[in-house]
Amino acid sequence: MFHVDLVPDHPGFHDRSYRDRRDQIARIAEAYTGDGPIPAAPYSAAEHAVWRTVMTALAPQHRRFAAREVQTMLARFPLPTGHIPQLSPVSSRLCAASGIRLRPVAGLVGAREFLAALAADTFLATQYIRHASRPWYTPEPDVIHELVGHAATLADPRIAALSRHFGRAALRATDDELAAIERVYWFTLEFGLVRDGGEIKAFGAGLLSSVEEIERAVTRTEHAAWDPAAIAETDYSPADLQPLLFVAPGIEAMLRDTSAWLGRFAP
Repeated sequence: MFHVDLVPDHPGFHDRSYRDRRDQIARIAEAYTGDGPIPAAPYSAAEHAVWRTVMTALAPQHRRFAAREVQTMLARFPLPTGHIPQLSPVSSRLCAASGIRLRPVAGLVGAREFLAALAADTFLATQYIRHASRPWYTPEPDVIHELVGHAATLADPRIAALSRHFGRAALRATDDELAAIERVYWFTLEFGLVRDGGEIKAFGAGLLSSVEEIERAVTRTEHAAWDPAAIAETDYSPADLQPLLFVAPGIEAMLRDTSAWLGRFAP
């Protein structure tokens, strides 16, 4: 029987009830074959409460710190605030908007598997939710990160196209090239910042889904000049608040320059 491994400093490591819930939800992904609707996760009242808490807190943060174009994307792809939406109906809406569909995974997957799936119009998404003791931040992708952070932007055909470009590049890349591609993905679609009307604003999914990180990224994180070549050489930690982020001149510039950089691996 499948069990989720958590590192000792994970907020839910010592919470047996949380770990049992993680295992239960992970087994849904493990059993899913890709045929038909994604089975519903049996969320508890406490899990829905975590979603409501985060959604309520994120709304003003998005208005203050997210790029205006991102705010428009979020408005065009609304999610319920009172309960966790199931992946299946969200996937149907997303596919209708941009051709990208969701597929559940039990937890964090390797970079090549995650990125390569994008080449097949598939975004690998977790279904579990972060631990209630730390709702403002998660050290791993959860359903808030996947849906609040990624779904609305993936519904934009331009971002869906760039995601597919990442996927095609990953299919052809050597291990060293894959590491560079992964870094560029991290500092753009996950933790990208952009200039918007003369101000620095949040764009990436990791920022849009974290109450703790979005304000910090915009106002207190070290900001580096936009340079895809430098980004490709910059390491990061996925389990910590980001100490440095790159600021693109704007969303269109980020999309254009990132696509051009990926062109060396796949047209």
